[in-house]
Amino acid sequence: MCGIVGFTGPQSAAPILLQGLKALEYRGYDSAGVAVMDGGSIRLEKVSGRIANLCEKTRDGQAVPGCTGIGHTRWATHGAPTDINAHPHLSNDGRFAVVHNGIIENFASLRDELTQKGYSFVSETDTEVVVHLIEMYYRGNLKTAVMKTVSRLEGSYALGIVCTDYPDTLFAVRQASPLILGIGAGENFFASDVTALVAHTKNCIYLDDGELAELSPESVKVYDCAGQEIKKSVNRITWDLEAAEKGGYEHFMLKEIMEQPAAVKSALTPRIKNGEIVLDDFDPDGSLLRGVSRIVITACGSAYYAGCAGRYAIERLSRIPVTTVLASELRYDDPIIDDGTLLIVLSQSGETADTIAAMKECKRRGASTLAIVNVVGSTIAKMADHTLYTYAGPEIAVATTKGYTTQLAVLFLFALYAARKLGRIEDAQYRALLRQLKELPKKIQQAIDMAHSTEKLAQKVHKAPSLFFIGRNTDYAVALEGALKMKEISYVHAESYAAGELKHGTIALIVEGQPVIAVCCNEKLSEKTMSNIIEVKARGAKVLSVAVQGNRQIFSVADDVVCIPPTEQLFTPLLAVIPMQLLAYYTAKANGRDIDKPRNLAKSVTVE
Repeated sequence: MCGIVGFTGPQSAAPILLQGLKALEYRGYDSAGVAVMDGGSIRLEKVSGRIANLCEKTRDGQAVPGCTGIGHTRWATHGAPTDINAHPHLSNDGRFAVVHNGIIENFASLRDELTQKGYSFVSETDTEVVVHLIEMYYRGNLKTAVMKTVSRLEGSYALGIVCTDYPDTLFAVRQASPLILGIGAGENFFASDVTALVAHTKNCIYLDDGELAELSPESVKVYDCAGQEIKKSVNRITWDLEAAEKGGYEHFMLKEIMEQPAAVKSALTPRIKNGEIVLDDFDPDGSLLRGVSRIVITACGSAYYAGCAGRYAIERLSRIPVTTVLASELRYDDPIIDDGTLLIVLSQSGETADTIAAMKECKRRGASTLAIVNVVGSTIAKMADHTLYTYAGPEIAVATTKGYTTQLAVLFLFALYAARKLGRIEDAQYRALLRQLKELPKKIQQAIDMAHSTEKLAQKVHKAPSLFFIGRNTDYAVALEGALKMKEISYVHAESYAAGELKHGTIALIVEGQPVIAVCCNEKLSEKTMSNIIEVKARGAKVLSVAVQGNRQIFSVADDVVCIPPTEQLFTPLLAVIPMQLLAYYTAKANGRDIDKPRNLAKSVTVE
């Protein structure tokens, strides 16, 4: 959600800033801008709409000279997506420019204070108070002015700042919003995501909350909240720019769907050693798990639905009660959480604001925390007592695919690991399930191959005013994610229902020709689900079913069937979601949608 970049070095800054902003397009935005130091003044260019508009306006950066600058893509929160509200924002005296990710929660009172002191505002944004505060506090030392400014701010922010008195220097500060420094040779960078850095450097420093960075072409200094210089370790980015490019696919989303066999293999293989599951450094002797009386899984969006699917395996195998709670609800609840609770936190980015807040509240109440995230060095990864990375690699499309499946794969590993450590699974069953886990990457590829008909089936549903997704138990968890995928990229209204609940009200919505997608992969409940299919067909519904290969009865009740290869029933959600993803993709394509950057959405939701 929003993206920021900064550069200082011997090269022209604007083209590098524009390149970085393009790499951050996946985060979601509605305007863009750059501010570049040009001698003793700041050159500012910003536009509403796409980065392509900014490139055209600046002639790909050539019209904005200077070697130090900052750039921003904005996702509107305070004020409409207009040129005026776009970042960067200038101080009244033109000496400072600021870009900002996040939300300044006390901006209204700060704005009133600054207005009374004579500062004028030209935008509707919360960010503009930051640049005016810096101007107010500035007495020749920018570091001091920035520290005084951030001491007044409440909320979340990653800030990038330039000043005409410091023509080759960038200042950057973070609080509850991601910010990464890129370390080059005679040039340095900052960005909200490593995606914007890898074209120039693979060496980076992850800033922590409350830290401030001062970057010149030859040096990088990091200070704590008291202004004392601190030493930070330099990390190595392990993937390259090619990994973030489309690789011949029409859309990043399709590429990432096709990458799922390799991504899940990366999540599983390093953690299965000599016939045993090794979850990095998590609870090797089982002492933590033996003290757990309850597991709570919290997340948002697709990560939450991965938790819903993973819950069945954890509870069934470990026999520990498991509850799934939306992070946006948990953070404002009065949860029954104590030192006997293990909180499992899921997030692709590791920067999801609601999830971070829920995690803080549960930690305050004594819960142990296990994070399952993709981004190394992210806020959630560092906050958690234990972290398991999904190793999904960069996911560019806003709608997650391999992020979801790798989270689910790690949850399955955890379920089997916990059962083993607690002695609640027989050795033969453990070995059999472990073999099934190891086969999942191959079976995901088979599921992709078997879903070739989804492009044709999308033509049957893409004009429908609404779609219903139904399923029972693990299949219901898949239906939840399938409906979300359909909504977020095709803009077709879609709802998911537990199939057994149809007769309790929802079946009133079934009319002649109504498309229903029925997930029927849970073998123990397949007859029950087929009876629900018969119920909706009797009222005129057209049913597309996802079923396990070998289920011949399904063909007699559904209008169309997409099969997945057989596997352990608890693991079927990882395979059944594949045709859901592809159906949503091809429906969105048939409707001419912007698949990788759907409207109003952002990849990393770092505001409430």
